[in-house]
Amino acid sequence: MKTAVGYLIDASVFIQAARQYYAFDIVPSFWPRLLNLAADGTVFTIDRVYDEILRGKDALAAWMVQHFSHGVVCSEESSVVETYSGIIKWVFDPNQEFRDYARNEFASGADPWLIAYAAVHNCCVVTQETYKPGIMRKVPIPNVCRGFNVQYTDTFEMMRRLAVAI
Repeated sequence: MKTAVGYLIDASVFIQAARQYYAFDIVPSFWPRLLNLAADGTVFTIDRVYDEILRGKDALAAWMVQHFSHGVVCSEESSVVETYSGIIKWVFDPNQEFRDYARNEFASGADPWLIAYAAVHNCCVVTQETYKPGIMRKVPIPNVCRGFNVQYTDTFEMMRRLAVAI
């Protein structure tokens, strides 16, 4: 596997950070560090994740609009769309044991687009989801990443790799 060229952040990273361990009022130093990493192109997210977060209409949504829009990339490239189609086919393949409701939920969200973008652009997906072999009730991002040879990690490992101290 080639070294990833950047870290592509899932909604779960932003949401859990804002609501829990890096809340704006508890660890305010996290957020400028994230902005600096976005400014130099090290971390970013896709438009569909951005849209998911904005639906929350909360402090995180406001922060995204006011500060992080420069860290958002478009997922509508033809190569990403083509890869997205392959991911959807893989998830809906009868050999994959996901429940239909899990497949439909996955297909309707940003996750397959995030993985498709990462696959095309050799990015490492950053998510708080974990790999779960044999799971049927959800389609975890890491399971699909493994199916498509896409690197993934969590927030804390990304920060270690980037030597981010807050």
